Amino acid sequence: MKGKNIVIIGGNSGIGKKVAEKLSQNGAEIYAYSRSFTGEQHLDIEKDFEALPNLPETIHGFVYCPGTINLKPFKRLTIDDFRQDLEVNYLGAVRTLHFLENSLKRSKEASVVLYSSIAVQTGLGFHSSIAGAKGAIEGLTRSLAAEWASYGIRVNAIAPSLTDTPLANSLLSTPDKKSAAEKRHPLGRVGKATDIAASTVFLLSDQSSWITGQVIKVDGGISAIK
Repeated sequence: MKGKNIVIIGGNSGIGKKVAEKLSQNGAEIYAYSRSFTGEQHLDIEKDFEALPNLPETIHGFVYCPGTINLKPFKRLTIDDFRQDLEVNYLGAVRTLHFLENSLKRSKEASVVLYSSIAVQTGLGFHSSIAGAKGAIEGLTRSLAAEWASYGIRVNAIAPSLTDTPLANSLLSTPDKKSAAEKRHPLGRVGKATDIAASTVFLLSDQSSWITGQVIKVDGGISAIK
């Protein structure tokens, strides 16, 4: 990863922060943007924007981290709830990819990593809004992988199960909740941000140079075994 320019959206906490740390340790140049950053690194992905400041002309990797966890019965989910989940999880990725397309093409070997959820391919109650938004991410992953393959751009997604990050705090906020979540996973624990970050760095690296259009489940076995 030495000398590669990697853009991370949502790189201030959780998975994004761990990705940035691992990439930096491997010699990559990190360009991180987040709504929680101030100054030129501030970016609200729910709004249209004209520029990402201080970027080099060539980008070798892109990671889109923003997400939501909005779990409610379908009847209680409003159209605004669905719209918000689409804005954060899907349309924000579309906006930034639109802006970065030419810079990724200049690399001739770029890698894009997006995040889905096991809720897309494994039916989970109360997940209809987030599963819909993340399903859009999976469709985008495969479509862009096909469209951009001739430019040497690889596009993949990671589909995690419940991961211990600030975003998931409400689901793991008590010992009982955490214990129950751990027991649902065959490997006996929920995910760590470092688990997802390690898979992300692999997909950005040359070690995955023959992988594109894939949705890789990193989920402690919950979607595949009992």
